[in-house]
Amino acid sequence: MKLEEKIKEKYLYSAGFNLFKTLYFYIQKLKSNNYIKKSYSGSAQDLIINYFFKDKKKGIYIDVGCYHPYNGNNTKLLYDRGWSGINIDLDFHTIDFFNFIRKRDENINIAISEEEGEKELYFFHNRSAINSLSEIRKKEAKEIKRIKTKTLNSIIENSKFNNKKINLLSIDVEGHEIEVLRSINLNKYYPEMIIIEFLERDIMDSMEFHNQNIDQIINSDIYQHMIKNDYHFVNWLHSDLIFVHNSIRK
Repeated sequence: MKLEEKIKEKYLYSAGFNLFKTLYFYIQKLKSNNYIKKSYSGSAQDLIINYFFKDKKKGIYIDVGCYHPYNGNNTKLLYDRGWSGINIDLDFHTIDFFNFIRKRDENINIAISEEEGEKELYFFHNRSAINSLSEIRKKEAKEIKRIKTKTLNSIIENSKFNNKKINLLSIDVEGHEIEVLRSINLNKYYPEMIIIEFLERDIMDSMEFHNQNIDQIINSDIYQHMIKNDYHFVNWLHSDLIFVHNSIRK
């Protein structure tokens, strides 16, 4: 047995504390700081995203309902690694902030829906995370406004990322997610990963994730739409569902 192993056998693997064991544990504690992973997402969704794309140095994302370039943001880690993409939000204050922080990105102040035109916005206040086109927010809204909408297809086609591979699509629009999904041709673009917020009308009063269940997800329009478009369900984190395109498994 090597000397190092003899020392460990005598002092480290023995019961009780001694000076050698104390020093060893202290060193391990210091080393553990190197493994702490910083997350900007609301519930560490970006750690899953970042791991999935760990071997891709540069890619393209689309973040619909981007809200804030740091807080609760699913693409900040990717941006720091050299990625770029399109950030979309219906609040102009948000897009002003993104234009200041995300110089490589295209930052667009518009609402996304399945049709181009106008829709009612259920408005709370500027920079509110719950301003939404969905009637799911109608009851509590302070004001109803008419705003213009575009489709994701239109946004992509008129961006510098047209005809380029979209790797990640993130959607968080407070109940209007299925309309956003229907606005992009997934047969043409098929991002490898799509992360999407899942809000059901019957649990909105409490907004607690533990009121959700897998049956609600499987029977939802979002889930059925993703399955029909060649995606499979891989993760459920708080109120976000993560889907990966079936081509990834082949």
